[in-house]
Amino acid sequence: MRAAICPASFDPVTNGHVDIIERASAIFDQVLAVVFHNVAKRPLFTVEERVRMLSRAVGHLRNVEVDHADGLLVHYAQRRDVKVIVKGLRATTDFEYEFQMALMNKKLDPEVETMFIMTSSAHSYLSSSVVKEVARWGGCVKSLVPAGVDQCLRDRLLDAHGRPLAGVLSSKGPGDWETG
Repeated sequence: MRAAICPASFDPVTNGHVDIIERASAIFDQVLAVVFHNVAKRPLFTVEERVRMLSRAVGHLRNVEVDHADGLLVHYAQRRDVKVIVKGLRATTDFEYEFQMALMNKKLDPEVETMFIMTSSAHSYLSSSVVKEVARWGGCVKSLVPAGVDQCLRDRLLDAHGRPLAGVLSSKGPGDWETG
């Protein structure tokens, strides 16, 4: 059976993530969509919440299993006996980082391959950080995320009147989030 891992922090899952997972599921017999804990990020949602949101978002894909992990991705791949990692690329900046990660994974396990899938142009601007920024200020993200995720963001970031909650999430700069 041909299997692949689609890892990300999914904080939160976006339509861009789902697009990559759907396309990977058309190529592979089994896809593991894995919520990874990234020590460089301070997530807005717990691992359990992210797993729940992702499970709902990809529930229509029979060959996709949602899981969670921490530690090295290559160790997870070894434990699950999966030889392919699928990563979505939005821009050249993604490529530089993902290329470095692919080389490191290859160094750690020469049998592991990384496959890059270009993000659909409809989602090329989309990131979890951008979605959180828009939601944080009360912008509508319904068209950017799977059903229900927009409500999860509103519940976490906004008060009953749609105003940003003080100290819940602040941006120190592009892509640099912290909980308050």
